[in-house]
Amino acid sequence: MNAIQATQRKPAGTAGAAAFPWSPESWRSREAHQAPVYDDAVALASAEARLRRYPPLVFAGEARKLKATLANVAAGKAFLLQGGDCAESFADFTANTIRDTFRVLLQMAVVLTYGAGVPVVKVGRMAGQFAKPRSSATETIDGVELPSYRGDNVNGYEFTPEARRPDPERMVQAYNQSAATLNLLRAFAQGGYADLHEVHRWNLDFVKNSPASARYEDLARRLDETLTFMAACGLSSATTPQIAETDFFTSHEALLLPFEQALTRVDSTTGDWYDCSAHMLWIGDRTRQPEAAHVEFMRGVRNPLGFKAGPTLKTDDLLRLLDTLAPTNEPGRITIIARMGAGRVGDHLPALIRAVQREGRSVVWSCDPMHGNTVKAASGLKTRHFDAILQEVKEFFAIHQAEGTHPGGVHFEMTGQEVTECVGGAVDITDAGLVDRYDTLCDPRLNASQVIELAFLIAEQLKAERLAGNGSAAGK
Repeated sequence: MNAIQATQRKPAGTAGAAAFPWSPESWRSREAHQAPVYDDAVALASAEARLRRYPPLVFAGEARKLKATLANVAAGKAFLLQGGDCAESFADFTANTIRDTFRVLLQMAVVLTYGAGVPVVKVGRMAGQFAKPRSSATETIDGVELPSYRGDNVNGYEFTPEARRPDPERMVQAYNQSAATLNLLRAFAQGGYADLHEVHRWNLDFVKNSPASARYEDLARRLDETLTFMAACGLSSATTPQIAETDFFTSHEALLLPFEQALTRVDSTTGDWYDCSAHMLWIGDRTRQPEAAHVEFMRGVRNPLGFKAGPTLKTDDLLRLLDTLAPTNEPGRITIIARMGAGRVGDHLPALIRAVQREGRSVVWSCDPMHGNTVKAASGLKTRHFDAILQEVKEFFAIHQAEGTHPGGVHFEMTGQEVTECVGGAVDITDAGLVDRYDTLCDPRLNASQVIELAFLIAEQLKAERLAGNGSAAGK
């Protein structure tokens, strides 16, 4: 039995796995699940060496700011909105694509903030969300077997031996695209585009004929009236930065560990290690083994972290993950992203919530209603049903209400483009209509009409939670 196998879970607040020395490369001694196999070690070392010399994509102070806002979410004082592409693409890399996803997230945030009366923490699956875990290492078409497509920073989507060969130079291209994306996102967030006076202009043309658009325009008119009143009181874009600007953070699944290690730097202010590829990182449901490479890497960086909690996650493993990744129970450090599937949330989530509450752990509970609801349409295309997505969100809220805990956030795969990948919603995309604009390279995404519709429904849930909380407080 090795030292790792002999390690038992220790109580919250102890060092746990931190008793083992950590370094940015210590993950290399552990089993790395979902890792591509590069056939040119020299080329891989060269790409990693160049990335280590490149400037960080984000800064430690920004990650600490996000952690502080997530601490408010964990305390029930704010709500996390996390969304973006299932997997970013080298080919579909334009300013319009970035802008449209950003402004749909702004629209959702306005709906949630104004409709529910809670601050919203905005985190994009952007500027680094390239790698994807796969259920099989290979794919067979017409008797030909090739490596599975693992995202544009690993290999190509085209079904050819050349494209499917993992190429370390793609990590460098992913860095460059992420840097350009971040540059534009910062300009949008701080340069006036996010000004609340612009809420009417955020509505996308293809959304304007949807029922969600009519509700959004009504909200925008009411917000205009509020801003006019505030300006009369001396609070305007010129005097109040919160009206003209917004904080926007980035996140991705930290799947490709050579890339993550190369972007990990020591913060000159604190002396702590930060993964400077994104503000927030998460571990997927397939790579959250407490003793394996991804958890080992993530325990040593000080970014806010998330991990997916699917139906196979047991309470003992959940607590081991918390002890390993957050031994000091720092608020804002951990987001647990539940992805159970509609109809199964009640079977699995309550036990996890009770275990966390029993141990006194501070976490953000977020709902990913996408990954547990993927099905295959008659056409053979993967899709997700809007009703199933909505059902899982409602079950998530209901269980937290029953447990007396805060439903802290949602995590969507979505886009600002006019795609037809998820069926249903008020726009009523049908199975037959999926082929109209099915553009995803991996998983089906909600389009802008569908996510805005969901935002209104979530705002109603949050408002009900807030009113119930006020009623409880008044009765004490």
